[in-house]
Amino acid sequence: MTKKQRFAYVMDWFLENAESSETELHYANNYQLLVAVILSAQCTDKRVNLISPHVFEAFPTPEVMAASSPDEVFEYIKSCSYPNNKAKNLVGMARKLVSDFNGEVPSTIDDLLTIPGVGRKTANVMLSVAFDLPAMAVDTHVFRVSNRIGLTDNSRSPLETERELVKYIPEKLLTRAHHWLILHGRYICIARKPKCGICGLRDWCKYYQREVVVGLPQKSE
Repeated sequence: MTKKQRFAYVMDWFLENAESSETELHYANNYQLLVAVILSAQCTDKRVNLISPHVFEAFPTPEVMAASSPDEVFEYIKSCSYPNNKAKNLVGMARKLVSDFNGEVPSTIDDLLTIPGVGRKTANVMLSVAFDLPAMAVDTHVFRVSNRIGLTDNSRSPLETERELVKYIPEKLLTRAHHWLILHGRYICIARKPKCGICGLRDWCKYYQREVVVGLPQKSE
């Protein structure tokens, strides 16, 4: 099959089976979403959702967080991964919002990438989730699932994966496709033992055909 056919089948399957997919992070505004996404780097959404309410209560606005110190923020996030770096980034992020963007989260990738703690993945999450703009954030789940299914051709970097997904996924579906691929990787196409037996995409999945179908032992006569 062609790559275009594979993309079409995968998107159609998600449209039928996972149309309402959305981020699992809890937030009430764009500032809170940005805090949560920064905290979520190499940390589970479940853990972030346990931590973030206390952060939001203590630092309800960028102005309040900007006036704090990394040591203060650290006390609220120390149970997540890399709390020292994240505390520094959160304070730096807040100060950048206050000094350069009137306390508001900007809506362009160039502006977002100037903010401490915001890389391309985080910027694309903000564009997609906060502003409903066509963007594809590539985390470890999206990277893994895209390569396994065959949506990408053994991409060596998240940027390569992003470019290929954006090229083939219709712009109107990019925002939802971002969540579809993340959640599929989180619950079905998991890293060590993918649940191919219950995966609705297996008939079109290169990994399944190569590792499971071809790798099955011969049946005895």
